[in-house]
Amino acid sequence: MPRVAIPTVAASRSGAALTRTTGDPVNNHYIDGNDGRLGVIVKNGGSTVARTVTFRLTRTVDGFAVAPRTETLAAGEEQFFGPFGPAEYGGRLLVDVDNAELTLVPVRI
Repeated sequence: MPRVAIPTVAASRSGAALTRTTGDPVNNHYIDGNDGRLGVIVKNGGSTVARTVTFRLTRTVDGFAVAPRTETLAAGEEQFFGPFGPAEYGGRLLVDVDNAELTLVPVRI
């Protein structure tokens, strides 16, 4: 299945509207243009269950894939993750979610 693209919001001193993308646990997501100045706001909109977001690494060590960075958000919790170094995460950041209760907002700083 092809991953779903998420548009990036550019941070601004005058403010920037945040557009949340509902997580797609079947197809998952990608964010183009990771230059090391990218962060992702992740919110668990659920009220009872913790949910997991995973940031995939593109880097390998001796030809072996490196374990992805996986974080768990409690019900109702919101966190900001990043920045993501392009040498480790690639120019296209791959993001997986375990449930549609997670929403994503990529922010370029």
